[in-house]
Formats: sequence, C-alpha cells, structure tokens
Amino acid sequence: MRVTNAVASRKRRKTMIERASGFRMRRSKLYRYAKDAVYHGLVYSFRDRKTKKRNYRALWQARINAAARLAGTTYSRFMEGLKAAKCSLDRKVLAYIAATDSAAFGELLKVSAEALKAKAAKA
Repeated sequence: MRVTNAVASRKRRKTMIERASGFRMRRSKLYRYAKDAVYHGLVYSFRDRKTKKRNYRALWQARINAAARLAGTTYSRFMEGLKAAKCSLDRKVLAYIAATDSAAFGELLKVSAEALKAKAAKA
C-alpha cells in the first residue's frame, strides 16, 4: 500500500505559504515559488543581522568624529585618549552623549586630552 503522508505534507506547504504572506504575486500563493522566496529571505535576514551591527558602529563613529572635530581633535586621537584614561564607555553611549549633551562630551574630551598628555610624558 502506498503511503502519501498527506497531512504532514499539507502542513509543511501551508506553513511555507503562510511565511510567504506579504510577498508579491505567485511568490505568496504557489508553494514552489514561495519556498524559494522564503529561503532567500532567510539568507538575507541572516546576512543583514551582521551588516546591521557594522552599519551602526560606522554611524556611531561618524557622530563621535563630528563632535570631536568641532572641539579640534580627531576621532582616533579622542579614542586613544579615552583608552589611555581607561574610560570604558562604548561607542554607542559616546555617540549618544555627543549628540545630546555637549557639556558632558566636553568633559570626556578633557579627560582624553589629559590622558594623551600623560601618555606622551611617560614615553
């Protein structure tokens, strides 16, 4: 006797069609095309979860650099000074401070400059 496993097959296909809802044309209606579209979408989502982290880091660096250059220094010198001062703020927080609180960022610039001077005097 031939067993078709129809219930499981129908469930698998129905799930795939549901995951493709919102896609355009036959990609949302026909199993063969929906499967390809969903798998392609999963590949993109995996890749872009990594890309999003890179993009945000670049954005934070640009914001910090812009605020640092207004104060007459560069991003790399500012970050070198913070590292020498053992300041453990990450770039996300630094970018937020740079964008919203210029007085606090000015204090961080002073800390960075003092640490760079101490580092130069030591060497």
